[in-house]
Amino acid sequence: MHAVNESAIPVKPAGVRPRLDGLDLLRGAVMIIMALDHTRDFFSRDAMLFDPTDLTKTDGWLFLTRWITHFCAPVFCFLAGTGAFLSLGRGKTKRDLSWYLVTRGLWLVLLELTLVQFGWTFRIDPHALGGQVIWALGWSMVFLAALIHLPVWGVGTFGLGMIVAHNLLDPILPAAFGRWSWLWNVLHVPGGFQIAPHYMFFIAYPLIPWVGVMAAGYAFGKLLQRDRPERRRILLWLGLGLTAAFIVIRATNGYGDPQPWSKQTTPLFTLFSFLNCTKYPPSLLYLCMTLGPAILVLSFFDRELGPWSKPIIVFGRVPLFYYLLHLPLIHGIAILLASLRHGAAGGVWLGPPWDPATAAAYPQNYGYGLGVVYAIWILVILLLYPLCRWFANLKQRRRDAWLSYF
Repeated sequence: MHAVNESAIPVKPAGVRPRLDGLDLLRGAVMIIMALDHTRDFFSRDAMLFDPTDLTKTDGWLFLTRWITHFCAPVFCFLAGTGAFLSLGRGKTKRDLSWYLVTRGLWLVLLELTLVQFGWTFRIDPHALGGQVIWALGWSMVFLAALIHLPVWGVGTFGLGMIVAHNLLDPILPAAFGRWSWLWNVLHVPGGFQIAPHYMFFIAYPLIPWVGVMAAGYAFGKLLQRDRPERRRILLWLGLGLTAAFIVIRATNGYGDPQPWSKQTTPLFTLFSFLNCTKYPPSLLYLCMTLGPAILVLSFFDRELGPWSKPIIVFGRVPLFYYLLHLPLIHGIAILLASLRHGAAGGVWLGPPWDPATAAAYPQNYGYGLGVVYAIWILVILLLYPLCRWFANLKQRRRDAWLSYF
């Protein structure tokens, strides 16, 4: 036998907990699913015509293609809070963590206004800026930087309170605040406002209740410190409880979502109406519907995982890197295919056909069926994998501080 140089074997400091692969697996899965939604935005012929959750126009496959992606933002925001808590067990002090959350949060806001906008539109237009999911995550981190100095139960109570109670604010409209109406757009009601003459800002992801989702995720991290058998049991019952709460509360058609469900022409579409909860901002029932099953899945992922999980875990370990790459990649493929098929890409350069002006500039008869959308989605994932694997390996080999911001 060869002698082993023990000094060359990396040893984790005492008390430092290893990463939980189940968390990275769940995060990676929702990142992959997220790319499906954005691929549909650019390639689906129906994206130019109607909202895929409009039950008067959609079909089953299209509705489910959109609905399954509802899990992405809540799970990612929740797990961002969980990751912040678990970093305290890997050597960070609360002061270190606060500084990291503030700086990374502001970094995310900057990325939303620059690289993310560029990925969507292939230009950075200061006259038309927007706050989407990365914006909401960034500001949620800034708020969490202050909240973590409370006891864990206090952070959890704040988060759950915001999630449960924020639908009480639904009747309040921005106009009620007069000249400060823009602030209510930032906090709770999606919408656009003028920040200066000829400069508009549109909020798609108001901060309430995303700040609460991240805070709840932070408190959730405390549960993950339990031994695996107990932890899995807690996750199982918590996931089942949230899912059951969604079903029971939704069935009453009362509090929890501003959009009631109704009987449709077929049982399947009645089910779709039941599942069609409000995302902007995410209602209490929307969050129960998504986080409940996600925690349930996490209880099954929290075990020794086989080789099948490794590629998905790679995406889960570099989510921001993945996010920043997937938008320009999807957009670039859309331009390439439009140019090949129609001779010119036209409005495809401007981004997805979310507004009538952009849609009107698209080539005539642009768009594909969902079969093509799914094929392009798979191609996108395959193209991203080697880049994400390289970056994940780089982060594992090196501990440069800047790498943690990606």
